[in-house]
Amino acid sequence: MRVKITVNGRLREDEVEPRMLLVHYLREVAGLTGTHVGCETTLCGACTVLMDGKAVKSCTVLAVQADGSKITTIEGLAENGKLHPLQEGFWEKHGLQCGFCTPGMIMAAADLLSRNKNPSEEEIRHALEGNLCRCTGYQHIVEAVQYAAAKMR
Repeated sequence: MRVKITVNGRLREDEVEPRMLLVHYLREVAGLTGTHVGCETTLCGACTVLMDGKAVKSCTVLAVQADGSKITTIEGLAENGKLHPLQEGFWEKHGLQCGFCTPGMIMAAADLLSRNKNPSEEEIRHALEGNLCRCTGYQHIVEAVQYAAAKMR
């Protein structure tokens, strides 16, 4: 099937298998490997991207379901070589260790901050509930989101 998907601001037209998952489309067809393949069952959140501005787990969305959509991946957050405040926050506040969960965490946080410019710690934790991290204990991730929220206000 032929799909038209705007990925990180660039319209792409590609032929895909009807059963291809969006995460595999992004990695294998679009060549954007920042979106990670984790559990492939929506449990870990490593594959989270923004689809039409809302966080989705791309391991359970078919590429054909994204036809006509605007997808933003972790690579699409930085502008003109400058890190997005969330990316900067994860760096500055040590919100990552192994880095596997980081793209999904950042994309879920981007969805939150697009809806709530000044989230409480509880709201941040709730927004990130669907994203698992085995390394950090989450406190530094929360601090990274708070850092970004303050910078984006």
